[in-house]
Amino acid sequence: MKYKLSKLFWVFVLSAFTSCSVSKFIPEGEYLLEDVEVISDNKDVKPSEFRGYVHQNPNSSWFSIAKVPLRIYALSGTDTTKWINRFIQKIGDEPVIYDSASAERSKENMKRAMQNLGYMQANVDVLTKKKKKKIELSYVLHPGKGYVIRSWQYDVKDQGLRNDFADYSSRIMSENMLFNVNQLNMERQNLATFFQNKGYYKFNKELITCTADTVSGSYTIDLNFHIAPYASASKISHQKYHIGEVNVFTDFDITKAMQMEDLEEWDSIHYKGLNIFSEKRPFLRPEVLSQNIFVAPGELYSERLLQRSQSALGRLNAIKYSDLRFVENMNDSTVLDCFVLLSRNNPNSFSAEIEGTNSAGDLGAAASVSYQNRNLFRGSELFTFKVRGAYEAVTGLQGYSNENYIEYGAEASINFPRFLFPFISSELRKRILATSEVALQFNSQDRPEFSRRAASASWSYKWTYKQRWRHSVDLLDVNYVYMPWISSTFRQEYLDNVNNQNSILKYNYENLLIMKMGYGFTYHSGGANLSATTGNSYSIRFNIESSGNLLYGLSHLFNAKRNDSHQYTLMNIAYAQYVKTDFNFAKSFMIDERNSIVFHVGAGVAFPYGNSRILPFEKRYFSGGANSVRGWLVRRLGPGSFSGNDANIDFINQSGDIKLDINLEYRTKLFWKLNGAFFIDAGNIWTIREYDEQPGGAFRLDSFYKEIALAYGLGLRFDFDYFILRFDGGMKAVNPAKNAEERYPLIRPDFGRDFAFHFAVGYPF
Repeated sequence: MKYKLSKLFWVFVLSAFTSCSVSKFIPEGEYLLEDVEVISDNKDVKPSEFRGYVHQNPNSSWFSIAKVPLRIYALSGTDTTKWINRFIQKIGDEPVIYDSASAERSKENMKRAMQNLGYMQANVDVLTKKKKKKIELSYVLHPGKGYVIRSWQYDVKDQGLRNDFADYSSRIMSENMLFNVNQLNMERQNLATFFQNKGYYKFNKELITCTADTVSGSYTIDLNFHIAPYASASKISHQKYHIGEVNVFTDFDITKAMQMEDLEEWDSIHYKGLNIFSEKRPFLRPEVLSQNIFVAPGELYSERLLQRSQSALGRLNAIKYSDLRFVENMNDSTVLDCFVLLSRNNPNSFSAEIEGTNSAGDLGAAASVSYQNRNLFRGSELFTFKVRGAYEAVTGLQGYSNENYIEYGAEASINFPRFLFPFISSELRKRILATSEVALQFNSQDRPEFSRRAASASWSYKWTYKQRWRHSVDLLDVNYVYMPWISSTFRQEYLDNVNNQNSILKYNYENLLIMKMGYGFTYHSGGANLSATTGNSYSIRFNIESSGNLLYGLSHLFNAKRNDSHQYTLMNIAYAQYVKTDFNFAKSFMIDERNSIVFHVGAGVAFPYGNSRILPFEKRYFSGGANSVRGWLVRRLGPGSFSGNDANIDFINQSGDIKLDINLEYRTKLFWKLNGAFFIDAGNIWTIREYDEQPGGAFRLDSFYKEIALAYGLGLRFDFDYFILRFDGGMKAVNPAKNAEERYPLIRPDFGRDFAFHFAVGYPF
């Protein structure tokens, strides 16, 4: 009965979408724009780079296949006085009617774009193919042969500019490069910026022109950049400007600040060339302002130092708004007085969160309260303090006196907007916009099986280089795990049971000390936006950390005693020793404005040695979940061909030392705030050593590829600009934990057995 009802439902849906014709919305003599393609007869000119010049595109397709929004629109009637028709049309996609004028405009834009790339004899053909009331449109690009630059020179007539120009070296121009107008404009801008950094405050790109001479009978060009001796209106030679006074106004009144009115009512401080004015006590210490304002009296004007000052001030949490302005000095027109205008941010903020939890059917609740001070020591230090508590009713455990899970914790951190490290020169501190952070954390967990306490302290640095590179260094990160109590039932069944020995489990229920150092970097080709891969861009992330090497060296040097497990200890606590490294690469390919493909590969290796035979649980890898192989729930895949057999401890056993993730995701915009995705995931985890508790989990070079799991599925994303809610449903396709007959659920899928649902915030990669 259920099968018949399901079949009837899908027959109804398909008939509704196919029977409703779009033709009723197409006026007589006009055509629905069915498809648009761009073709090039020159392999060096990529059609994808010209899609943006198409003025009129066909109706959007889901996954570049089905024009579902158009079909939804077609379900409506033509009578828009009825609310149901207006509603359906609003959520659908109105038919795109072919416009020949838009096609002609697209053609001219493509032609001009190719000429700007150096293909001066380029042309574009517009081909149409009509069928009934539909039309398919093709733009055929004929770039021809490109013109190249044979030589170039700079005509600098002004003597002052000529003297400074001796230091200039072009990073754009090269012999036999295409006569690319866009690159020539970049060269003009680079020249203008070069002179602005040499003190020429009023110099701009418009003062630079180009002349191009073609060599007769060839496709080569001789180029000349002409730099005007003065602005045409003034007839005055280019003038260098020096910085006069640097006046800093905190909690400013713009009228008073710029006109310098009633300053005797303001408090004033002179510090290292800065005149600091405030109607009340400045909210930032003078040395902090000096460290973040790079414009100095007596120095030549520099656009680079202006940009650096704006960036440095903009990252200070204590500042809500900042602005730097220059005004010519009334007594000397070659002197610029600088005005730095700062407004105070609200120093204090509180926030609270309440959440419900569901861990394998066990219901609970959690709450947290946090406090932030954005200017703790008047140096724009960000102080954060957070407390969190959670409760969960644990069910299904036999032989335990308590069936509640209680957790509470606290964490505090101070983020300093500068390098806090001895022996670093003030010049280096100014060159690198860095942050330093000190953090403390404490967490207490009381479960029916055990009680666990964890404390940590860290000291770290972060800095950005050229907006694309972000570096981080964990100078010191100390974690201490203390197990004050373990239930006798849990100890007898899992830790001390001779017939059920589990060294991995036992190791993770002992007191442990981790003292690590680490380094990581992130590169994003799109610049400052590192949070997601968008457009035709890519990102790289790399991390490496090591623990225990210094302690092990000292222990070995002083012949320290080992415990019964042959481990060195510090204050009778064994410490972990390992090295761990991770690498992630993500690349995005734009198909059109509504569709894109994202490829991701992630790999990691962690190796315990010396004082450790097993990695700490917090440092081990796991697979499955919303950001991994989505056909499995989190911590339900691997290692290797291992299949869990005890639900109480599988979260420990299904972890490893090596991880591989490969993901391919097709993303499409559906309608409103809703986006869709089709994905294929592959990967697994493995252990470096053979462990009795994880049969089939060890990595073998000649067979690991046979143990790579495969999944596929669909996802929905609600894109609310500031955050993204993600729902993914994955199906197992290849399950390495099953025998040969059940290894390929792709062939005979079972929804109840092979499906996994995930909810998450943000994109998976």
